[in-house]
Amino acid sequence: MKLCLSLALLLLLPTMLVASAETKTADPCAGCHSDMTKVLPKDHVTVPAGGLAQCLVCHKTGESGAAEKNNFGTRIHLAHEGKQKLECNACHTYVEGKVFGLIGQEHSWGAPKAEDMTLMKEKMATWTQSGFTDHLHAKAGVDCAGCHGKAVPLSDTTVESERCLNCHGPVEKLAAKTANVEFPKRNAHASHYGSDIACTTCHHAHEASVVMCADCHKLWKMTVPGAAK
Repeated sequence: MKLCLSLALLLLLPTMLVASAETKTADPCAGCHSDMTKVLPKDHVTVPAGGLAQCLVCHKTGESGAAEKNNFGTRIHLAHEGKQKLECNACHTYVEGKVFGLIGQEHSWGAPKAEDMTLMKEKMATWTQSGFTDHLHAKAGVDCAGCHGKAVPLSDTTVESERCLNCHGPVEKLAAKTANVEFPKRNAHASHYGSDIACTTCHHAHEASVVMCADCHKLWKMTVPGAAK
């Protein structure tokens, strides 16, 4: 009888270990935060036990890819990538070339290769702490999906002007904002290039932005957010 029980336990052991691992990784928050009330804002509603799954009842993780703010995703990344320097796999599931998702969730943001992940880590570093446009967006509550959409951005990915204008446009509004009363022609958003010039010509995300006008108009004094200090 004892022998039969022992054999049965040995046969069940792999299943038990898998179940234990799934329980451990189902909530990435629980490993560090045994009491979530200690990290939530004081005026936050009471959250039932359940960790990240309970957060996602109200908060979204950018899976829609909409050009909009996501204060939830932004704050989490700024706290864990900027201050604590956690590795991505502390919260994310990643299988090279197959999936990049979130522990306990089915959604995937694509199938990045190893080099894509390396590039993404580099860009996240500037997003969390640089003086460039990406960090200005981070402070305004805009995460990766806010600019790049549903999929993990790859090395040849760019952001189309239409995407920028969803939040910052229309162009007429930008032109009015940057109007120069003293020198009316010195307006980067109402130049002789018209609407043919892409926003990313001047506004670079993960590196210093530049004023293209200065390439020809050497004496013009114009500034752009996210420029090199």
